[in-house]
Amino acid sequence: MLQGITTKTLYNVGLSYKKADVATRGNFSISKEDQKTLLETAKKRGIKGIYVLSTCNRTEIFGFSDHPFQLIDLLCKFSKGTVEEFIKVAHINKNNHAVSHLFRIATGLESQILGDYEIVGQLKEAYYLAKELNTLNVYLERIFNLALQASKEVKNTTDLSSGTTTVSYAAVQYIKDHVADFSDKKIVLYGLGDIGKNTAKNIVEYFQHFNITIVNRTFEKAADFANKHQLNVASHSELKSIISETDILIVATSAPQPTITEEFLVNHKNLLILDLAIPRNVEPSLGEKSGITLIDVDELSKETDKTIEKRQQQVPIAEAVISKYMQELDEWLAFRRLTPALNSLKKSLETIQQEVIEHHQKKYETFNAEHAEMVTSQIVNRITAQFARHLKDENTQVNKSIEMMQKVFNLQEESINA
Repeated sequence: MLQGITTKTLYNVGLSYKKADVATRGNFSISKEDQKTLLETAKKRGIKGIYVLSTCNRTEIFGFSDHPFQLIDLLCKFSKGTVEEFIKVAHINKNNHAVSHLFRIATGLESQILGDYEIVGQLKEAYYLAKELNTLNVYLERIFNLALQASKEVKNTTDLSSGTTTVSYAAVQYIKDHVADFSDKKIVLYGLGDIGKNTAKNIVEYFQHFNITIVNRTFEKAADFANKHQLNVASHSELKSIISETDILIVATSAPQPTITEEFLVNHKNLLILDLAIPRNVEPSLGEKSGITLIDVDELSKETDKTIEKRQQQVPIAEAVISKYMQELDEWLAFRRLTPALNSLKKSLETIQQEVIEHHQKKYETFNAEHAEMVTSQIVNRITAQFARHLKDENTQVNKSIEMMQKVFNLQEESINA
C-alpha cells in the first residue's frame, strides 16, 4: 500500500493490555505535556509525520521513519519505561499492518472491552495535538480521516457497541454484583475526568443511587457537577476524613503517581476501592491491608464477558467495513502515486517534442513549427493517456510499470515519489 509512495516507512510501535499489565502500562504512559515535547523532539530529529496516543490501555506511536527504533527511543525517552522492558511486551507494525492496526483501534476491535468507543475521543485528541504542532503529513491525515469514517460506520451499522461495557460501567456492575445492600452504601468519587463523570452518571442513572460525594482538586468543578446531578460535594482537604466514613472509594484521577496512599486510610474498615486510572492512582500495597479490597481496570474488564460474547458475532461485519476503507485508501494512494509519474512522463515527452521541433526548424526553412507543435502535442497527450489507462488497470503491476517508464523515459525519481 504505502511501499514506494514515500521514501520513509510507516511504523506503529507500542504496547497494550494484551501483553502489558497495569503496572507496565503505567510505566510507559506519557503525559500530555510530554506528548507535546515528544512531538517537538521528533520534528527536530527530522521525523515528518508522527502522532502519539497514550491511554489507560495502550501507548502507541505512529510515524514515518527509517527504522522503528527511532520511534521506540522517543517512547522510552518520554516515559518511565526502558527499551528492555518495552521489547518484552511490544508490538511493531509496518505499512499496511500499521494502517490496519489504527483502523482496528478506531473501530473498537482493539479495545480491552470489545467495541468500547471511548478510544475515539482519545484518538481525536492525539490527532488534534499533532495537527496543532504540525507533525502530521498528508498520508497520516488521510489515514486518520478514513479510520474515523470506518469507526463511525461500524458504530452506526453494527451491534459491536451494543450494551454498556465501558470501564466506568464495569465499575458500577462490579459494585452491583459484589456489594450487598448497595443502596445503603456511601460512595466517594475522587476525580472528575471523563471516566469519573461517566461512573457517577451511571450510578445515578441505572441504580438511582444519590449517596455519592464528589471530590476534585478543583472544587468549583466538583461543585458544579454535584449540583447538576443532585450529589454531595466535598473539598480536597476533606478527602481524608470522608474516606474514613465511606464504604466505596472510586478513584478516577489522572495523575502520573498514586493520589491515594496509606496516609488517607486512617480506619481500616471494610472499604472497597476501585482504581480506574492508568497509571495506578492507588498505592498497590493498600490492597494487602486487612479490610480493604482493591480492584483495578484489568480486574474490572472481567465483568463484561457476557456482552462480549454477543459482540464477537459482529467482528466479521466490522472487519468488512475496515476492508472497504482500506481499499479506499489504496485507491487514494494509487492516485497519489500515478499523478506525479504521469506528469513526469508528459514532461519528458514534451522535452523530446521540443528537441525534435527545434531540430527540424534548423534543418528545414519551410518547416511549420506551429503546426508541428499542435500535432505532436496531441500525440504526447494520447501517449500519456494510454499510460494512465495502463497504470489504472487492475491487472497492472504499478511499481514495475513505473520503474519501466522511469528507465525508458529517464523520469526523475524524486518527482515520482513526491
